[in-house]
Amino acid sequence: MRAVFTVTGVTREYQSAARTTLALDDIDLEVEGGEFLVLLGPSGCGKSTLLELLAGLQTPDRGQVAFAGEPVQSPRPEVGVVFQDAALYPWRTVLRNVALGLEIAGVARDERERRAREQLERVGLGGFADSYPGELSGGMRQRAGIARALTQDPAVLLMDEPFGALDHLTRVQLQEDLLALWSQNQRTVVFVTHDVGEAVYLADRIIVLSARPGRIRAEVHVRAARPRVHGDPELIGLEADIYRLLREIEDPVQAPEYFV
Repeated sequence: MRAVFTVTGVTREYQSAARTTLALDDIDLEVEGGEFLVLLGPSGCGKSTLLELLAGLQTPDRGQVAFAGEPVQSPRPEVGVVFQDAALYPWRTVLRNVALGLEIAGVARDERERRAREQLERVGLGGFADSYPGELSGGMRQRAGIARALTQDPAVLLMDEPFGALDHLTRVQLQEDLLALWSQNQRTVVFVTHDVGEAVYLADRIIVLSARPGRIRAEVHVRAARPRVHGDPELIGLEADIYRLLREIEDPVQAPEYFV
């Protein structure tokens, strides 16, 4: 399958008056079309930085990020982004928030509202189009953020810990809903998390990053059949293997069979 993203020798540093911080070091990665890829690692390892490089929100200090063979230099309409904070404007209705990207792109009002309503239905918010963000729960606001990203029908969805601030039950429900959406058209998803259980449940493939500076420590192929069930023994076993890897991440270890 053809790679959607190709990351070659990417290094990213942050400069301040006091110090230079190396966030990512010599990252090589390909993201295949249609796969659900999860970036997993400890806090501060550069997961979000790597996602923003894919999105064109940052540029590497060394190396290159390419989308469909073309260098990524700025955000692209084919790539939708969902952040941990849904960042909805409180003075706009849910419908107008979801339609904002289309409005900025100059899409006619009737068309953008039609597309926004369609995506609100897909994420289970069809009855809340005229509500305001302050009237929604945290999980509902995240659904609205996902709907906003989907209105432009992106080929790729980049998601930066979108469920990290939610309670456990809401998080589990949104994981299931996200996989249901993904299964409808198999668009490419790159998902950042530090939650091992979430990574194992969602992913086709998991990229495990080391502590800062972020380097690729392992590639984990999740072979469990879909649809998946939370608590499945196969997933729990893989989760345990990854926890072991994370504990030993600074030491050379013999990787289990999943890490190929």
